[in-house]
Amino acid sequence: MTQNYRITLLPGDGIGPEIINVAVDVLKIVGKQFDLQFEFQQALMGGAAIDATGVPLPDDTLEMCRNSDAVLLAAVGGYKWDSLPSNLRPEAGLLGLRAGLGLFANLRPAKIIPQLIDASTLKKEVVEGVDIMVVRELTGGIYFGKPKGIFETETGEKRGVNTMVYSESEIERIGRVAFETARKRGGKLCSVDKSNVLEVSQLWRDRITSLSQEYPDIELSHMYVDAAAMQLVRAPKQFDTIVTGNLFGDILSDAAAMLTGSIGMLPSASLGDKGPGVFEPVHGSAPDIAGQDKANPLAQVLSAAMMLRYGLNQSAAADKIENAVLQVLESCDRTGDIMSPGMNLLGCHSMGKTLIQALELEVRD
Repeated sequence: MTQNYRITLLPGDGIGPEIINVAVDVLKIVGKQFDLQFEFQQALMGGAAIDATGVPLPDDTLEMCRNSDAVLLAAVGGYKWDSLPSNLRPEAGLLGLRAGLGLFANLRPAKIIPQLIDASTLKKEVVEGVDIMVVRELTGGIYFGKPKGIFETETGEKRGVNTMVYSESEIERIGRVAFETARKRGGKLCSVDKSNVLEVSQLWRDRITSLSQEYPDIELSHMYVDAAAMQLVRAPKQFDTIVTGNLFGDILSDAAAMLTGSIGMLPSASLGDKGPGVFEPVHGSAPDIAGQDKANPLAQVLSAAMMLRYGLNQSAAADKIENAVLQVLESCDRTGDIMSPGMNLLGCHSMGKTLIQALELEVRD
């Protein structure tokens, strides 16, 4: 029985339109193979939206996203819009999209691709086999807590204030996403906090521990954030899924990503309680190579795989895409950003064609 999904595409700026076209082509092939029917609809966001409407996230774009099963985003931003006020810059559209869709959980994978392992700055024996998912709380914590600001004291001295705050409900909802994510992976969850000195972390640890009773199949552990940072570099293979707050997740997800040595290959997902999630590559819009057929579409394609796995619960189709990416890399095909001696240099369009050939070849075999 055919399953139907409405997908909103946000190509954005720079290389965005090029790489999202490749992802759409890949999804169409996989859709036929797994009896999935995709209805694609495209909307403006970022600099492209600013040029057309004056704002980075038009109301009709947000409404289109709300009425979707998932949102596939490419990249926003560029030098052209850098001089605009912060609330009118392309990146403001991202914040508006997250708020408008109620996205509070950010999933950032850090998986070593065997064919690119030499790109890592760590020893091969340390990173070989690493496959980590960082689940970061996205809308609370110290970035949003109040009071916040720079205030003048009675003596005339300026004092900067930020408040780290989490409620039980905020902790439990990110915890559920993390436990469910761990269930789809290796069944291990490490909750990272600073409960030895922070009361907010004491509540965090208490609520995550209580929640674990609902997930007896998941092995839960706890770690202080400083120890987690050290262990990510020392012995990263011990981690499967990590859940943590906004500030700690901001730092640890970037540290975990750099274990792979190629941040341009990494996808991400932002999820809420209900409604569509947003799936996007970690890299930027790369305006310097836009329109030159030099972009690497693989992170966008892997974001489409994350959409299938975490947004639409189509794990088999996600596996198919991820395996095709590995096959292409095994065949020594590379775009310029991951090129190395002896490899075959491909452009964005050719990489897309090669991916589709890999998907179709597996069916014939």
